[in-house]
Amino acid sequence: MRRRLILLAPVILLVFVLFIAIGGEVVRQLWNWLLPPLFGWRQITFWQALGILTLCRILFGRFGLHGPAGSSFRRRMAERWGHMTPEERERFQQGMRGRWGFGSSTSESKGQ
Repeated sequence: MRRRLILLAPVILLVFVLFIAIGGEVVRQLWNWLLPPLFGWRQITFWQALGILTLCRILFGRFGLHGPAGSSFRRRMAERWGHMTPEERERFQQGMRGRWGFGSSTSESKGQ
């Protein structure tokens, strides 16, 4: 088992490096194809594209960790939602709508 892992490690590393290289090249090609003609921005290099890809993964991705971190939050919220009465759910929804600017909050409707 250990010998198999030792033989497999270089292949896994090569696939990982190849995946990053292809991702960087795809970002560079898309950027250089779309943004200079549309907005007049400069073309970028492979390393800049790799930096943009990394920044996007840091800000918006989770480096592919979709396991317990995201699902535990959803599970806890589903549990809380399940324990709420219909009145509590409606009050929660109205509060969120008011907080995010969708619809009128209870203070605005009382003033009118």
